[in-house]
Amino acid sequence: MAADAPKPPAQNHRPHPWRVEGAPPEHNQPPEPPKQRPAWFRFGWMLLVLLAINWIISSVLLAPPQRTSVSYTFFLTQVSAVNVSEITSTGDTIEGQFTKKVAYTPSGETKSEEVERFTTQRPSFADDNLFAQLQSHNVPVNANPPDAPAPIWQQLLVGFGPTILLVGLFYFISRRAAAGLGGGGALGAFGRSRAKLYQPETGPRTTFADVAGIEEVEQEVTEIVDFLREPDKYRKLGAQIPHGVLLSGPPGTGKTLLARAVAGEAQVPFFSIAASEFIEAIVGVGASRVRDLFEQAKKVAPSIIFIDELDAIGRSRGGAQSFGGNDERDQTLNQILTEMDGFNGSEGVVVIAATNRTEILDSALLRPGRFDRRVTVSPPDLRGRRAILAVHTRGVPVAPGVDLDALASATPGMVGADLKNLVNEAALLAARREHTQVQQNDFTDSLEKITLGTVRGIMLTQEERERTAFHESGHALLGMLTPGADPVRKISIIPRGQALGVTFQSPSTDRYGYSAKYLRGRIIGALGGRAAEEVVYGDMTTGAESDLDQVSNIARQMVGRWGMSDAIGPVTVLPPPGQESPLGLDGVAPGTKELIDAEVRKIVDECYAEALELLRGHRAQLNSLAGKLLQSETLDEDDAYAAAGIDRETAPGAVARGEAPGGHPAPGLPAVPAFPDQSTPAPSA
Repeated sequence: MAADAPKPPAQNHRPHPWRVEGAPPEHNQPPEPPKQRPAWFRFGWMLLVLLAINWIISSVLLAPPQRTSVSYTFFLTQVSAVNVSEITSTGDTIEGQFTKKVAYTPSGETKSEEVERFTTQRPSFADDNLFAQLQSHNVPVNANPPDAPAPIWQQLLVGFGPTILLVGLFYFISRRAAAGLGGGGALGAFGRSRAKLYQPETGPRTTFADVAGIEEVEQEVTEIVDFLREPDKYRKLGAQIPHGVLLSGPPGTGKTLLARAVAGEAQVPFFSIAASEFIEAIVGVGASRVRDLFEQAKKVAPSIIFIDELDAIGRSRGGAQSFGGNDERDQTLNQILTEMDGFNGSEGVVVIAATNRTEILDSALLRPGRFDRRVTVSPPDLRGRRAILAVHTRGVPVAPGVDLDALASATPGMVGADLKNLVNEAALLAARREHTQVQQNDFTDSLEKITLGTVRGIMLTQEERERTAFHESGHALLGMLTPGADPVRKISIIPRGQALGVTFQSPSTDRYGYSAKYLRGRIIGALGGRAAEEVVYGDMTTGAESDLDQVSNIARQMVGRWGMSDAIGPVTVLPPPGQESPLGLDGVAPGTKELIDAEVRKIVDECYAEALELLRGHRAQLNSLAGKLLQSETLDEDDAYAAAGIDRETAPGAVARGEAPGGHPAPGLPAVPAFPDQSTPAPSA
């Protein structure tokens, strides 16, 4: 029995502590594959074959054209006919070229051929004084052979140059591919990330001191900064750093600036890239760039990756705009999902993304483990605008009399980018006026330029000026008389931009919500210009084009989105602006659409009738305001109310002022109510 016992394993055999899935049993190992020749050996043979083929082809290309053998008698005939351009003689062999092609029939044949390059043999017994004949007909006689081979450098260049150039090109592409994909791949440098790296020790750092007006958002990201600075304090308690922070909000609110401030405060490397830079026409490039970006970030972790405009690659998969589950955008999105919270994870890498269209993002991006925090960056309120103006005027010499509080109150709805542009425009205007400091009128004039447009130097006729004055007075007077309307800040009949005149209104406080009464007041004010023309002149012009656009937009959203119509009811039947289906598949029945149109028409007709009634009842005030406007061309708030004979504190327009405690424009409404009257006719449909 002992002889039949299995032999113990050899001492040098180390059994596996676990079984590898898919591996064959040890006693049934397949034979080792034959050893392949090294790559350089195969490459060398291929190179030699290419060089040989190239040399053969070049030999054929460099070979001179064939010559036709003609009789000596035929040659003498062409010499006599002055049809020989040149010859070369070597012994009794004569080679040359005819001036014009001639037909030659060889002896014993019937078919002729066209001959230009020829060769012939001079008989030894010939006594025809050939040299004298050639000289008499000015035929040059050459000493060098006409079909001599090309110089050796030309033979080498043509024989080996193309192959060497091709091999060099392949070598260059392979090196770029190795550098772009970490050692190989066919995509080459396309697969490398294009993210810009900002090191904390190089250049000026952006900190929270450069960010103002969004203090509540700063508190949301302060924990990330603290974790990157002192990670052990959180790890001791079992806390994990958020994988990602999604910043959403309107354009210009400071999302990118906030991300840079986080990197500056944490003093870590900051990779910045736009989401559209991942996408290429070559499928797989986007996913490769994502891998390369995260690999770079992991090497210098802890670090921050900032992806701007995430919706370019983060759209919901399988939607109406997806043409298949394996397209380039889906592969890029899948790779981002894997890198952020996949099998391996991304320790020490925080992803901050910015977008203003969170509603179209894929749900897999928004779950915990990917973007754990979603922070909304809203437009600043009055206090925030004041703080933003203080930040942007730190490097600007501001005159002592500049009132930033008044400037902040006159800019409701403006975001950080708008306020930065306002300060810059004021500085430019002060430089043109040769001021040593930026004064208050520089800021106010710049605000008018931004909100109302640039002054145009055109001359209006007296009739056009009067009509424009009544038009703008209609807007302004209804703004003063309509309960809840925004105060009138300025009226002007100076042409600006594409408008012949402008009426500017802005609320005394920020608004967060709008009542149906206020929206109807906005519609009445917008229709004031058209109503004034009808009351005074009995007809209408194309100047109300932009007014009608505002009216139609507000009324349609009241009916279709905000439930302010009894016929439609408290339901939403229209998508938000900018999210309409390109194919018109909005799921709204045709009958409902007709009802929406009817309700919109009803609201507009009621508001227009009220506008006509108000202006007819206050015709004297309308005439007074228009007359003062014709004299001064521009009226500020005090002059406008004085010209209309209306007290600002007791005016009907001030009754419902402040019905909502501050805020921002509702979706679909202009940030600053202004009624510019177009100078060009409306385009035809």
